[in-house]
Amino acid sequence: MTPAGADRPAAPRPRVRPDLDGLPLFRGRAAEGGMIGLDCNESPFAPPVAVSDAISAAAGELNRYPDNAAVDLTARLAERYGVSPANLTLGAGSVGLCVQLIQIACAAGDEVIIPWRSFEVYPAIARTAGAVVRRIPLTPEHTLDLPAMAAAISDRTRLVFVCSPNNPTGSAVSRAEVERFLAVVPSDVLVVLDEAYAEFTTGDADPLDGFGLVRDRLRQGRTNVVALRTFSKAYGLAGLRVGYCLSAVPVAELLGRVAVPYAVATLAQRAAVAALDCEEEVRGRCRHLVGERERVRAALLDAGWDVPVSGANFLWLPIGSAAESFAAHCRGRRILVKAFPGEGVRVTVGADAENDALLAAAGQFAQVGAVDVVRSAPLG
Repeated sequence: MTPAGADRPAAPRPRVRPDLDGLPLFRGRAAEGGMIGLDCNESPFAPPVAVSDAISAAAGELNRYPDNAAVDLTARLAERYGVSPANLTLGAGSVGLCVQLIQIACAAGDEVIIPWRSFEVYPAIARTAGAVVRRIPLTPEHTLDLPAMAAAISDRTRLVFVCSPNNPTGSAVSRAEVERFLAVVPSDVLVVLDEAYAEFTTGDADPLDGFGLVRDRLRQGRTNVVALRTFSKAYGLAGLRVGYCLSAVPVAELLGRVAVPYAVATLAQRAAVAALDCEEEVRGRCRHLVGERERVRAALLDAGWDVPVSGANFLWLPIGSAAESFAAHCRGRRILVKAFPGEGVRVTVGADAENDALLAAAGQFAQVGAVDVVRSAPLG
């Protein structure tokens, strides 16, 4: 359908910000029936029955606005993490809170430091505030280069994103690494520990628990680090958009000031509370997905692919120039994966049969002559 007014003579355009002309448009997945979706890092599991029941029970209240303070959910999270409700902020997914953190920290010309490649939304949300984005390359092993990120901090730096496990490479940093990093970060720079995939990090000798680290620092009076988590991944509530942030009270108060009113819907709040009551079931699902992740990774390694260690519910295939052709190859087999042109492909760990389909597609891709590309793609 032709957009309204497209056939009329051009009129003077509204005075919008010209610096946003080149801003990339985030494109989520279009609805495509019959496709295996391994491109969005979603859980393959439907919500637990108790969560679905809570959603159904709340449906009769949709004529009323949500509880803007999300009192019940905030209280449950405060109890879980051993903090005051005043230290917690809820938002429309953790990405919504990323936007709010940029808003409270940055004005035009300020700097935001991000690892790269990392979460693709970081540069866009920083630019909407007029901030300058400094991208610090990952190491050749596809991990965050925290020393280089610390060295990049200047008098103009206002915020640093530390994504762990990193999206899309899956690499996780340790608590010791983060503490060494924080020891050299100025106390007036806000550090954001983005832990959307924390529940899938297992087996590390010194795992980063961002919420525990922030809680410990707050008790010491150190207030420049915040941590983010979400109900979208491990809890399987991606369609309801519930994220939460642990911070010092002054930061939480500012986040509340810039929040969109009623951002977390009633259904989302009730579902999240119910999900917290299903902790054992959620943990079991995470353990299963971690097992599948390791099974898929081992099979790909055996077939000659380079697959870095992952602490998330996805794997990173650093295949460089072959990224788009592999994504097209998978699409031809009704599988959706996330291609980052010229860099690599991110593959979500799905249900067992979906993972088998992905492995079959990867094997076919190698058989048609692409295996040399897979094996020789440069790191980083």
